Amino acid sequence: MRKPMNLDLELKDENSTILLGNLLAKALPKQYAGILISLIGEMGAGKTTLVRALLRCLGYNGVVPSPTYTLVEPYEFDCGKIYHIDLYRINTEAELEFLGWSDLSDGMMFVEWPQRIPNVLKRADIEFKINFKKSGRQVNINSLTHDGNVILKEINKYY
Repeated sequence: MRKPMNLDLELKDENSTILLGNLLAKALPKQYAGILISLIGEMGAGKTTLVRALLRCLGYNGVVPSPTYTLVEPYEFDCGKIYHIDLYRINTEAELEFLGWSDLSDGMMFVEWPQRIPNVLKRADIEFKINFKKSGRQVNINSLTHDGNVILKEINKYY
């Protein structure tokens, strides 16, 4: 892999987070199965807002709830599956397997609270760290693999 890329952004408001989700959707490769994007941030930081914007940009018109209670929310598109996953209430890799983790590799995964299971965090292609600021949010995006570099390079064209 070439040198990992990173991008630091200030998001002034919810619309800025939606714009970032739209740009992320447009930056995805045609074949995105197996790509894992980790979303790290406190509750209310905008993780679900980012994924919701991406799904809307890809053409999903249904309800996009937070996966806090369901743990996994699946979405299907002509170009593949996307799973929105919340690990906040998962404590072990055994619980992760009970959740059906190994069956989710047929799609792209957006994982909230990946730091709860270190092996998930280690497998990420891109890591979004979203932090509250006095006004808005600070987002640090790091590519961790070649696939991550390709996606982040596309996003970076707009910043």
